[in-house]
Amino acid sequence: MEIHLVVEPGRLALGWLLLAFLVTFLVTRGITRLIRVGRGPFRNARLGGVHVHHQVPGIFLMMVAGAGEFTYRPDAPWLHILAAAFGVGAALTLDEFALWLHLEDVYWAEQGRKSIDAVLAAAAIGALLLLGATPFVDDPGAGGEVVAATIVLGLLCSTLAIAKGKAICALIGILLLPVSLVAAVRLAKPDSPWARWRYPDGSRRRARSLSRYPPDHRTRWDVVKDILGGAPNAKQP
Repeated sequence: MEIHLVVEPGRLALGWLLLAFLVTFLVTRGITRLIRVGRGPFRNARLGGVHVHHQVPGIFLMMVAGAGEFTYRPDAPWLHILAAAFGVGAALTLDEFALWLHLEDVYWAEQGRKSIDAVLAAAAIGALLLLGATPFVDDPGAGGEVVAATIVLGLLCSTLAIAKGKAICALIGILLLPVSLVAAVRLAKPDSPWARWRYPDGSRRRARSLSRYPPDHRTRWDVVKDILGGAPNAKQP
């Protein structure tokens, strides 16, 4: 008996994109960590005395891959090649997310951890899309009111999650509503806009927030990020 696996062309292209994204991120972090400790043949790229960060080729690669897809709409295998190229470019760019967020080289600083968060959030969203998750109601029998209510609820929960300092949950919640819903109803982080607005100094909620999210508290998730991206530099006194 023969078993035939049927995969939608778009889903297969997304799989190539996600695979290229994850492999590129891991390889890039491996190389940058070797550069950091001065081991191996790798060095920072410089052009005319200017340090060229790897987000630069990443941006150009995404532009080329996107333009190729929009212009030619190719079938396989070029569709998969362009998807993989876009994934490579996206990984190179998001790996330096903190740099273009803070407009300074904070790659190995504490602020640079945002790059790891961005990469992991993008990977989670890609995995959910690959598994068939959708931000819209995909029931053919659902009315327009149900679809509209679902979209509004999702946007509201994601907005509240961002206001409470939980941007990663907000992004994932676009595709998986329970994630942003839980983040929206739980306690806000003390440095979030919601806490500054709703948790005044001396209040019980402020104390609970500081107790749950102390400034120097490290979680198991921080350990995972250390393993993937390397530990940040020690804070200067």
